Amino acid sequence: MDEKEAARVAVREFLTTRRARVTPADAGLPPQGTRRRVKGLRREEVALLSGVSPEYYVRLERGQATGPSAGVVDAVADVLRLDDDERAHLGRLLAALTPAARKRSPGAAKEPVTPGIRVLLDSMDHLPAVVFNGRFDILAVNTLGRALIAPMYDLPGRTNSARFLFLDEPRARDLFPEWERITADTVAMLRIEAGRHPDDPDLTELIGQLATRSTAFRTRWATNDVRIHRVGTKTFRHPLIGEVTLPYETLRIDAASNQILSVHTPRPGTPEADAIRLLASWNADNRPNGNPTAGTRTDQST
Repeated sequence: MDEKEAARVAVREFLTTRRARVTPADAGLPPQGTRRRVKGLRREEVALLSGVSPEYYVRLERGQATGPSAGVVDAVADVLRLDDDERAHLGRLLAALTPAARKRSPGAAKEPVTPGIRVLLDSMDHLPAVVFNGRFDILAVNTLGRALIAPMYDLPGRTNSARFLFLDEPRARDLFPEWERITADTVAMLRIEAGRHPDDPDLTELIGQLATRSTAFRTRWATNDVRIHRVGTKTFRHPLIGEVTLPYETLRIDAASNQILSVHTPRPGTPEADAIRLLASWNADNRPNGNPTAGTRTDQST
């Protein structure tokens, strides 16, 4: 499949799955007496509600419409009840249909983690912190972060949290009690990354590997869901500190647009903060010669 056809398929699959989510009742259409053959809205109904011709909407959904206006895209997004992340994703998919966009698409950048980010990570000796890219490769991690996600490093090859979740599923389910939610979120963010960097060969390889080896991944990938999580909580079942739910914040690193810093931020004085302090104490006591940096893995080539 060439780049142009791949871009069309991405648009078609996304709009088809979004259309299937919206019922006629959701859209305010009168009830129909005949049995419907499609789940959700028909193409003709989306066209009617969006104020475009059925023929034009069919071309749009097939990725064959030329330069749809912002007004048309907004109208379709309103009918399909797209949230902000989905609207942005649709915009990127439609933009990728143009020859100029395909020509200038460089794929995901591979900048190494800067020395300044390493210093920042090492200075956060009381908070677990990880730097990852849009493919979920772990690029850098501080001591506490490494101790918290240690099982991820046991898979051979590049350390990648998506690979761990789907290709080491029994241990991933053990580490993450909310495995179903976390995997759905991970796939939704990989969908966004695929829209941003459709020509990234490492991302294509990762998705192909996961789709080939994991039924759970294939099922979630087929939903075409997209979602960005900037804040939230994640529950760990850790062999040393037990089950703990930690809040997190994510920050995009300006020096490398494809890198994200994620920091777990339990409030001081809470049981969660006490658990992290216990993990830090155990980790310090079990390093060779008491050296606080010995054995710390702080970066990884992508």
